[in-house]
Amino acid sequence: MEAAATPKPVVLVQWILDTRSWFPEATQTRHLETHASRALALLPENERAAVLKYYFVRDAKMSLASSLLKHYAISRLAHVPWSSTTISRDARTKPVWLDPATGSSPVSFNVSHQAGIVALVAVADYPGPGIVEVGVDVVCTSERRDRDLAILQKEQNGWGSFVDMHADVFAAGEATYLKYQVMREVPWLAAAARQSPEHAADGKLRAFYALWALREAYVKLTGEALLAEWLRELEFRYFRPPHPTAAWEVPAVEEKAEGDDDEAPQQVIRDIEIRFRGKRVDDVNICLRSLGPDYMICTAVRTPEKKEDALGWRLGPYETLSLDEVLGFAESMA
Repeated sequence: MEAAATPKPVVLVQWILDTRSWFPEATQTRHLETHASRALALLPENERAAVLKYYFVRDAKMSLASSLLKHYAISRLAHVPWSSTTISRDARTKPVWLDPATGSSPVSFNVSHQAGIVALVAVADYPGPGIVEVGVDVVCTSERRDRDLAILQKEQNGWGSFVDMHADVFAAGEATYLKYQVMREVPWLAAAARQSPEHAADGKLRAFYALWALREAYVKLTGEALLAEWLRELEFRYFRPPHPTAAWEVPAVEEKAEGDDDEAPQQVIRDIEIRFRGKRVDDVNICLRSLGPDYMICTAVRTPEKKEDALGWRLGPYETLSLDEVLGFAESMA
């Protein structure tokens, strides 16, 4: 009698591609056909065309990185040739990869991009029962800072009006918390606000974008979009933004230092209360972390049929990959 095969360990990866320094000679999207020809050659025709349709070259580079990361994750984690990594969409229009041999989806993944940064979270070899749901969102507080500050200064009610402009995608409690509570409930934000009106505005915007990342990662985990009819029934209660790190290359501090009090600033936030239709959501593992002074990234995973599996996974720091690393792997798997 043959012994039962040992199940593969679950693999969870969190990867980033930083496109900000890619192809400096390409000042227009059409220039990528020359300067990014090696990378474009690795994509299916429809994805290559999707990259080149962008008006701004910065957006085209993020689209290119997003496609490369998805194929890289599938090929590397499922151990299949690059040519076999055809991506389709499920019934919810979420990108998926179906193994041609089995029809299953052994790699669950999600991608987000903002201000030159492209992030992917993926889970492979989950033995079940059921599926793995994953979501990720990257935000950058400085990308639209001038515009945001201009709105705050222009509107009669300033901050309240800014929040109300987005109230259709926030729960009522979240909007109230943003407008009236978050700046005093988060000590380091309150301290920053006392320095100057500009610091106060930046603190409010950081709280706003932290909430945006939380909601977007959760919604993407479900496979829905920001037009989901239940959006205002989802609430992140008493959320707080992570404290910035000193620079992009300075990793976030994962845990509080011994002796820190409860009010010490945190650069990684894990204890996040989620409510849906008034009931506490207890099956989503979610993490919000700082990447330098401007970026935040939120990661969410769930195993609906056995919640303790995903809840036990460690959502640690993201690994930054190089373009050459991805291209070299792709060409070796061609």
